[in-house]
Formats: sequence, C-alpha cells, structure tokens
Amino acid sequence: MTVMEAICARRSVRKYQDRPVEEEKLARVLEAGRLAPSARNQQHWRFIAVTDETLRQGMPEACCGQAFVGQAPVVLVMVMTETPRAMSCGQLAEPMDCTIALSFMMLEAVEQGLGSCWIGAFHADKMAQLLQLPENETVVAVAPLGYPQEETPPRPRKAPEEVYSRR
Repeated sequence: MTVMEAICARRSVRKYQDRPVEEEKLARVLEAGRLAPSARNQQHWRFIAVTDETLRQGMPEACCGQAFVGQAPVVLVMVMTETPRAMSCGQLAEPMDCTIALSFMMLEAVEQGLGSCWIGAFHADKMAQLLQLPENETVVAVAPLGYPQEETPPRPRKAPEEVYSRR
C-alpha cells in the first residue's frame, strides 16, 4: 500500500469488531507516531494505548457521551508533556506535534487493516483524571482504534480548486 492509498482508504470508524488488536500491529502504529516530526525534534509527547477494559468504559463520559469510544479495543490518547511553546509563526508546537504524530499513526493503522476516528469532542481534564496523568501532562487528542465492523463509505470532500491554489 502506498501512502496515497492509505490516505484514500482512511475513514472515521465508529463501529469496531469485538476483536483485540495484535500487539505487533499496535506496536507499528505507535512506532509511526514516535517517528513523526516534532518542532525542534523536542518530542514533548507521550502516546498512551489504552487497552484496559475498565479504563475504556470510562472514556465515553470524558468524550461527551460518544459510546463507540469505549467499544474500540484500543484507545490512543495523545498527551503533551510540556507547557505549550509558541513557535515563531505563532502556532503552539506541542499540540501541533501531537496531532502530526496521530496523523502518522492513523495512516499506519490503515496499512495494518485497522480503523480509527479522530475525537475532537472530549474533556481533557476528565480524560487526564481517568488516566491519572501528572499535572504537567495535557491530553491533546483521542482516537479509538480497532478492526472496523463495517465498511465506512467515503465522505464528500471539497473540490481541489476550493482547497488549494498556486501563486
């Protein structure tokens, strides 16, 4: 599978099979995140692969009632480990780094035959409390991960001329 094939095949999966993710596949997904670029190569991040069923059952509440989050066999939680630092462009490095890493992980998940869904509706404080994170760590993103229960059709995308230009 090429990178472009993985990009085209990626879907937001909200229904997962009751099937564990093999350790080798999970390790490859996590490794894709570890190898992602970060500002100044600081790597101010931590990736938590939540497989514990009790912890996963508490996640829908932290994720604004999205039950499917707790139904996935793995939930990836992206954590920044430092206070966010503004880069010279004005953007915050650590949250951006975590999101880049999660993007890499989601594409590797496709390569491994897995599905995922980027969760933007969550309470970082509730998730941190559930996972008993230290005060200096902040949850940036959450993504359930597992084998899709069904094929998810592609969502409409804007036309190329609406999205990019050349100057």
